[in-house]
Amino acid sequence: MKNLIKLEELAQFALGIFLFSQLDYTWWWFLALILLPDLSMIGYTMGPKVGAILYNLFHHKALGIIIFIIGYFVLSQPIQLTGIILFAHSAMDRLFGYGLKLNTGFKYTHLGIIGKQ
Repeated sequence: MKNLIKLEELAQFALGIFLFSQLDYTWWWFLALILLPDLSMIGYTMGPKVGAILYNLFHHKALGIIIFIIGYFVLSQPIQLTGIILFAHSAMDRLFGYGLKLNTGFKYTHLGIIGKQ
């Protein structure tokens, strides 16, 4: 089952790359922005609950999809790019085993505990 989930996340990451390729940006934009959602980890300086809320907000695929759709309908490539980056980053994170965070601490996710046990 774990490999099936990783395959699904890989497909979603590939979708993000495909959608990005439809925009009028050079590839270095994707590479430069793909890790930007991880800045949301700064929320952990205010405690695990605030950190989890902020991290989960910027790592929820639905937010990326909603932002992309808004950008599509208002014909704004920068807004579409924002949605694609949020979506693709979240898929990439899940592919590597980083899930949405629980309030108990950064290493506790909906996919299990991150790191050595």
